[in-house]
Amino acid sequence: MNQTAAATRPPEPDFEALTTEELIAYREAENRFRASGAARAMTGEPDPGAAIEWRKAALPGRDLPVRVYRPASTGDGDAARTDLPLVVHVHGGGFVGTAVQCDWTNSHLAVQLPALVVSVEHRLVAPGSPLANAADDGWDVLRHVVQHAAQWGIDPARTAVFGESFGALVSALTAIRAREDGLHLAAQVLVNPAVDVTDTMYDHPSIAEYAYRPTRALPQLRLLQRLAVPAGTDARAFSPLYADDLSGLAPALLVVPTQDAVADHGRRYAERLRAAGTPVRLTEYPGARHAFLTLPGVEPQAAAAQAEILGFLRAALAT
Repeated sequence: MNQTAAATRPPEPDFEALTTEELIAYREAENRFRASGAARAMTGEPDPGAAIEWRKAALPGRDLPVRVYRPASTGDGDAARTDLPLVVHVHGGGFVGTAVQCDWTNSHLAVQLPALVVSVEHRLVAPGSPLANAADDGWDVLRHVVQHAAQWGIDPARTAVFGESFGALVSALTAIRAREDGLHLAAQVLVNPAVDVTDTMYDHPSIAEYAYRPTRALPQLRLLQRLAVPAGTDARAFSPLYADDLSGLAPALLVVPTQDAVADHGRRYAERLRAAGTPVRLTEYPGARHAFLTLPGVEPQAAAAQAEILGFLRAALAT
């Protein structure tokens, strides 16, 4: 889990013809780059006021790495607060990605809320590792930290979930599971969410418009779906857009970049949440691309989105 000082980004593969061995090699090389100093020009520098460390969450049958962000100082002379609000974050990528790519946003949230931010280094989708694994990782980390609140130094009554892209899918599923389990969430933040992994996931105008620009999104979505919901899987069970009941969920902020193949996923999910009576705010960022929040060095609107997320969570997690 150590960051490397420098790394070379691998060329984008042919996602539609990728073998298992090629997938593993690609994601290892890509994640080395995302965790490297060389990537900081795109992914942004962490807030210097944040203490960042890797920890292990002892979950049922496994120990899972999580990247933890805490304010190094709370501003009142006490650097060992034990009542911080909790934000459980899930990074995007699906078959590739690491919590380190989100250091910029998560460290600033930790310092400026202030809060404990726990970013889940979930099992990536691959042959033999479907979406169900990542969904369990997101839920199990949330439940573990809340159940061991004193050990983590958090106030379990002030808890939110936050995810980006594939991570937003996991966070949306986690919010539904939290309601079903009686675990109170104060908020959910879903950034460029992909919330449909059924065959209808491609039946949206934004998919057609942005299938191959500004990035080659469609081949990646096809690979993600093939790995996430293998044959025999009930894809609707992992598609929040088709959840039977979206009432009584935590108030939601949906952040949607407009130049994004899955922009309509976010728009439609906001409509369904609103129709079910769940409070929801949908904010669109014109001209922004998918994953723009993780790319403040090249995406001008990342800072505005980060500020909006900060304000939304600050209000939701207030004492």
